[in-house]
Amino acid sequence: MAISRLSFACRHGFHYSPSPFHCFQKVRKSHISINVYISQVNLDLFFVDGFCFIVFLQVRFSSVAAIETLFDQDNVIKDKNQNLGDPKALEWKKWSSKELGISNSTISRPTKKVLDGLKKNGYEVYLVGGCVRDLILKRTPKDFDIITSAELKEVVRAFPQCLIVGKRFPICHVHIGDTIVEVSSFSTTGPKFRVDLSNGISPPIDCDEKDYVRWKNCLRRDLTINGLMFDPYKRIVYDYVGGLEDIKKAKVRTVIPASTSFQEDCARILRAVRIAARLGFRFTRETAHFIKNLSRSLLRLDNQRIMMEMNYMLAYGSAEASLRILWKFGLLELLLPFQAAYFVRDGFKRRDKRSNMLLCLFSNLDKHLAPDRPCHNSLW
Repeated sequence: MAISRLSFACRHGFHYSPSPFHCFQKVRKSHISINVYISQVNLDLFFVDGFCFIVFLQVRFSSVAAIETLFDQDNVIKDKNQNLGDPKALEWKKWSSKELGISNSTISRPTKKVLDGLKKNGYEVYLVGGCVRDLILKRTPKDFDIITSAELKEVVRAFPQCLIVGKRFPICHVHIGDTIVEVSSFSTTGPKFRVDLSNGISPPIDCDEKDYVRWKNCLRRDLTINGLMFDPYKRIVYDYVGGLEDIKKAKVRTVIPASTSFQEDCARILRAVRIAARLGFRFTRETAHFIKNLSRSLLRLDNQRIMMEMNYMLAYGSAEASLRILWKFGLLELLLPFQAAYFVRDGFKRRDKRSNMLLCLFSNLDKHLAPDRPCHNSLW
């Protein structure tokens, strides 16, 4: 079922039938281009060396399902008591890991080895991001991310099998056996990131230097529930952006205002969808509004990045829920147009609670997968 956003090729033996996946029989002619409409999808067919390549041009939906409102109340939470995406309205909190039910025994051995190696060299080390969230939720993390006060070059010196990767946001890949542990540094910032203190986003007057460094890093996170830091040696979880409260309320909310967050990095839209689907959480009203309104910004992403994000959605046990959210918010047409055309042909509404053949297929696949037990992308 692997279909890229732009094109796919079909070998001999596949015949066209009105299904969500449209394949054409191998032909002998070459360098022929024609336009066709399938389920009101405008395509180009290119026949080269006996293979039929289908290139997506435009989706034209006339079904009621496609023009009804994309704003789905079932995936939205109202928050009347808090200015969403405004860290200045949040109280900084420190929690005992024991109080949250986090045990150091749940940290993987390769991760412990990296933590211990950096700690012995005198550096501050923390677990950060989704792994802390999953530990609080008693879920098995997909991986463990570390952030440290060490410079990346110092991390490389501490571990012989270590490489600095990434241009926009460089991190270290530390190889421990067959496992890669990602390590980032407090000193590394993305090129577009800045904390605008003039907007009132500022730390408390009595915060110390370490609190300030941790807080500033948390402002760069995509979602509040990913903005938690865990010190496994002091056994303290630091929460500067209201992440724990949002976990308790099963809420997906951006750290900074959603309009700013998604415009700085539109891939955060896909990560928000993926996490909401995987955890069964709902979006805050502001987050949902800008997921819908800024959805077309996803077209700026290159195909490789989109395929990576789609694989995270579909190969880790939450494919059905991901497809439902993508459809509800009008993202499926942009990312998987053939599947969207199938939903339209079946009269599948944005808020439809029913299932269909495609959702059943992915639902059955989900039963065999988990974040720490994904499938190969060829299965979807």
